[in-house]
Amino acid sequence: MKAIYKREVASYFNTVIGFVFIAILVGFIGIYFLAYNLAGGYPYFSYSLGSVLFIFMLAIPILTMRSFSDERKSKTDQLLLTAPVGISSIVLGKYLAMITVFAIPVCISILCPIIIEFKGDGFLLVDMATIFAFFLLGSVYIAIGMFISSLTESQIISAVGTFGILLLLYLWPNLIEFLPATASMNMIGILCIITIVVCIIYAITKNWVVSVGLEVVCVLTLVITYFVNQDIFEHRLSLIFSNISFIDTFESFAYNQIFDIDGIIYYLSIIGLFIYLTIQSIQKRRWS
Repeated sequence: MKAIYKREVASYFNTVIGFVFIAILVGFIGIYFLAYNLAGGYPYFSYSLGSVLFIFMLAIPILTMRSFSDERKSKTDQLLLTAPVGISSIVLGKYLAMITVFAIPVCISILCPIIIEFKGDGFLLVDMATIFAFFLLGSVYIAIGMFISSLTESQIISAVGTFGILLLLYLWPNLIEFLPATASMNMIGILCIITIVVCIIYAITKNWVVSVGLEVVCVLTLVITYFVNQDIFEHRLSLIFSNISFIDTFESFAYNQIFDIDGIIYYLSIIGLFIYLTIQSIQKRRWS
């Protein structure tokens, strides 16, 4: 894993990708820091970081688009897959390399709350906690982008796919408001979600018996529950989707000054999930 990590970190700085990624993040963080904190006199640097979240949609795809898709296109993935290194070590090495590149602008941003502290009454502890949450949120997005990159050999498709997913996640809190409230529509929506999950399970396991059995059990459970008590399904989709919003945890740090331990565990769980999915995606191709 160490060799993979060193190779990947070097590759980001042997090309312009690493420098462009760092320049974009540092540039936008600096602009909002200047506008809100230095010129506007706002004491919380966390407010500036909250305004920068949209830039993840552009910066993260630049960082992750080549992680695996470039290997597939250039056929160098065959060397990796036949090397005496485990798939998990390859995936973790690449992921940690991207996290290292991402950590550089995050570390530079630490200077901002320190400057605010020297200029007057700052909130250093709150701002440092928010920077930590910012780093974890970016790490979640990187894990998602890495997984999408493992699914295709086209860097363009990888970048566009990652951008689309991150745009959806950015708009997620607003999109929830348009979900239906009636029990019948919520049941149909939950059934669609279960079907998608079952399809993903089948794509990974190729076991149609388990997949069909799981689908049948879930459908029967939903139908029986619906006829027993329809009220359970009212507004259920809104409740489910509001609980998986990524930005809410960051906002707890940035705007509510709450050190959200549950949110940190949630971020780490999502990172672990997408690393696992990436490993399974590579493993599937290894034996195909």
